[in-house]
Order: sequence, then structure tokens, then C-alpha cells
Amino acid sequence: MDRSQELYANGDQNLEANLIEATESSSSSSVSQTKNYKRWFRLSIYVFFVLFCQPLATILGRLYYENGGESTYVVTLLPLIGFPVLILFNFLSQLRQPKSTDTNVNQSPSFTTLVSVYMCTGLLLSAYAYLYAIGLLYLPVSTFSLILASQLAFTAFFSYFLNSQKFTPFIVNSLFLLTVSSALLVVDTESEDTTNVSRVQYVIGFICTIGASAGIGLLLSVIQLLFRKVFSEHTSSVVMDLTIYQSLVASCVVLIGLFASGEWKTLPSEMRNYKLGQVSYVVTLASAAISWQVYTVGLVGLIFESSSVFSNSITAVGLPIVPVIAVIVFHDKMEASKIFSIILAVWGFLSFVYQHYLDEKKLKTCNTNPVEDDGTQTW
Repeated sequence: MDRSQELYANGDQNLEANLIEATESSSSSSVSQTKNYKRWFRLSIYVFFVLFCQPLATILGRLYYENGGESTYVVTLLPLIGFPVLILFNFLSQLRQPKSTDTNVNQSPSFTTLVSVYMCTGLLLSAYAYLYAIGLLYLPVSTFSLILASQLAFTAFFSYFLNSQKFTPFIVNSLFLLTVSSALLVVDTESEDTTNVSRVQYVIGFICTIGASAGIGLLLSVIQLLFRKVFSEHTSSVVMDLTIYQSLVASCVVLIGLFASGEWKTLPSEMRNYKLGQVSYVVTLASAAISWQVYTVGLVGLIFESSSVFSNSITAVGLPIVPVIAVIVFHDKMEASKIFSIILAVWGFLSFVYQHYLDEKKLKTCNTNPVEDDGTQTW
């Protein structure tokens, strides 16, 4: 009898333990599912930022030119001067992250090293933004955006020398397609609407846009090199600090150019004579500056919520948006050659992104750190 009671008591205890374990497991699963929903919600917001704000910023920059704006320095400032938005984003991100209790923190770069890094990357960024502004001034916005797509080809090219990027068949295919995509736009210049610019100005715009693509490709490759050689921590805070300070340096350089050239003296009359009115002048420029920084927030957010591969994929998806909007807003011509150029550019983007997907998959298989795979890309 005692033996039966003992077995019955043990059975009750086992049943109770199983119920507790099942309850804890269900609670843990519920918490995990909630976190997953929140992550996907953040991803959706960042995707919207990238797909909406980059085309919007480019269209607003062209709108400024189309309605009487003439200052290339003003358009150069637009992707840079809104960096205080990033400071707010960085502050909110720091509040959301728990403080690290790890005592074995890697040594940070010295103050002199950081200043040198911020100065060099800031100068490169200012050069890119200036070439970008000239290209946008002289080229139809649809042509401009397609040529700018060649930045991935330049990124791969410079990474080959700076970061030992291997030229796999997918990378070579991407380089070839993006080169042909841009070359088609050179050959078919006769059909472009260039009534407002001379042939020489069109060529200058084309060269400057290619230079802007090369500049951003070099900058991204240099940043990737810095994160391998200089920055020991690969965190969102480090990337945001780099983005903020290089934008600050670039903004100062462009402001010096604006005042040294005397172009600032024409801005009051430019505002008065703006075709859409003075209020629209301010709203256009402010909206463009904010759009660029929100786009940057989305890009950085995608990198740290998912991966650089996913971030590049979303950028590739957004590629055809600008030419389509340009046809609607600015009545750009959409010839067969330009449509074919879009198809080749998207194909080149996807080929490049797929190679990075394979690289990341290989890194994960080898149990190595995947953050090193150009996770510093914020534009």
C-alpha cells in the first residue's frame, strides 16, 4: 500500500514538473514570437525608408534645378547637411540597447587616428557629392540614375585592390552588365532631350556622374578596409559615428567652397525668382536634405537588422523607381535603349548581390564573423 502511494505521489510530481516545463516553453515561445514580429516591423520600416526616400531625394534635387535653382553647392549639401537627424537616431538606438558589461572591450582607435579617418572619408564624401550635383544638373534624371548604378562595379573594382575581393563569375558578370548599361546611354545620346544643355555640358555631366559612381565605390571600399584594419568593434554605434562625423567634415568643406566661390551671394535672388515660390524653395531643399538622411537611417538599419546583402537587394529593387518617376514628373523620354539599360542594370545588381549572398553563406558555414562582409555600406 505504501509502495502504491509512493508511486502515485511520484506520478503527480512528474506531471506537475511537465506542466511547469510546458508552460515555461510556451511562454518562451510567445516572447520569441513577439520579438520576431517587432524585428519584421522594424525591417518593414527600414525597407520603406530606402525605397521611398532615395528616389524622393533625387527627384527633389532635380526639381530644384528645373525651377530656377542654379547652385551646385546647394545640391552638394543636400545629402550631407541633414546629419543631425542621424545624431537623433543614434541617441535613440543607444537608449534601446542594453549597456555592455563585458570587461574585455577591444581597444578603440586613438583620437588622432579617428580624426584622420573622419577627415579622409569626409573629403572623399564631399568630392562625390559635388560630382553628383554637377551630373544631376546636366543630365536627364533617368539617365543620371542609371549611370549612377555603376557604383557597384566600381565598388567591386576598388575592393579587388583594397580588400582582396575575388573576381568570381558573378562579379565579372555584374561588372560587364553595369558597364554595358552605362555604355548604352553614351551611344544613344542623340535621342536625349538636351535642349537646355549643350553637347559639351552633357558630356561633362556624364563624366561627373561616372566620377561620382567611382567616388562612392572608392569610399565604400575604403570604409570596408577601415573596419578590417582600424575599427576593432563592428557595431551600429561605430558605423553611425563614422557616418555622422564624415558628413560633418564634408558639410564644412562644401560650405567653405560655397562662400569662397561667392555663390552664396546669389541665393537670395535665386529664392525670390524660384518658379514655385519662396516657400516651395525652402520646402524643396529641406525635404531633400531630410530624405537623404532618412534613407541613410534605413540603409544602416537594414544592415544591422539583417545584413548588407539584404540592404543591397532592397537598393537594387529601388533602382527602376527614379527613371519611372522621371518620365511622369519631368517627361523624360523612355526609349527602348533606356529600358534595356534598366534591365541590364538590375541584372548586374542582382548578380553582385547574389555573390555576396554566397560569400555570407560560406562565412556562416565556416563559423566565422559575417559582419566583416562590407557591412559598413550607409548610403
